[in-house]
Amino acid sequence: MDELLICWLKEDIGRGDQATQGLGKLVSKAGRAYWIAKEAGVIAGLTVAERVFYLLEPQLNFRAIVEEGDWVEKGTKVAEIDCRLSTLLTGERVALNLAMRLSGIATMTKRFADEIADLPAQLVDTRKTTPGLRILEKHAAFVGGAQNHRMGLDDGVMIKDNHIAAAGGIGAAVSQVRGRVPYPVTVEVETESLAQVKEAIAHRADIIMLDNMPTEMMKEAVGLIRAEKVGIKIEASGNVSLKTIRAIAQTGVDYISSSAPITQSPWLDISMRIQNYQS
Repeated sequence: MDELLICWLKEDIGRGDQATQGLGKLVSKAGRAYWIAKEAGVIAGLTVAERVFYLLEPQLNFRAIVEEGDWVEKGTKVAEIDCRLSTLLTGERVALNLAMRLSGIATMTKRFADEIADLPAQLVDTRKTTPGLRILEKHAAFVGGAQNHRMGLDDGVMIKDNHIAAAGGIGAAVSQVRGRVPYPVTVEVETESLAQVKEAIAHRADIIMLDNMPTEMMKEAVGLIRAEKVGIKIEASGNVSLKTIRAIAQTGVDYISSSAPITQSPWLDISMRIQNYQS
């Protein structure tokens, strides 16, 4: 992660922080800053923000006032930082950008998770993440109340529509994969119709995804799978929104995967205020 953070700092600093350097010796003095939430939401990314400042000044003192994943109201102080003024000024934008982005994801994820909190279905994230930010964005989704799905293609088998087309059908795809992947890698099959669900059941998929199905068809598919009593897990995906997620959960699925908490979340507004407390 340090390699990425250094890259992002270099991107922002470029040939030098002209404004901060222009203040001369003033910015070598010790200073204090605090972060304040300018709107209500879930806080995420404070440890990453701390690391940004640490890379500029290892001797700094970063104090998180709230816990990762805490819901805060507008006006809440979330962190306090003691270090050189130059460190605060130069690291501010990268650190804040990351924390605001991750807090926005965590906040949106909580909204989705809260919609089904009283039901057995579990919200999970997807691989639709920003390249280079996957670990951080999935961390934010987790602290917001989702479980992490595959971190990458090596975490499990998901046989999607294009795999099925390439193999010539679900049965052929599952058979080919089963003979090549090591135990205990799970095999998940994406289905779009009841006929495909039946085929996935027949070939003993570990997880069956019901993709973009109307809720009535989804209920029927859940009934078909549960009737087999073979322990197949059921995931729903596609067209998941705050308006639809509860109805999807009520069909009896085990998991609901959605990219929306990551791809559609606005940033949570957080601001930094500096106090120069050494003359």
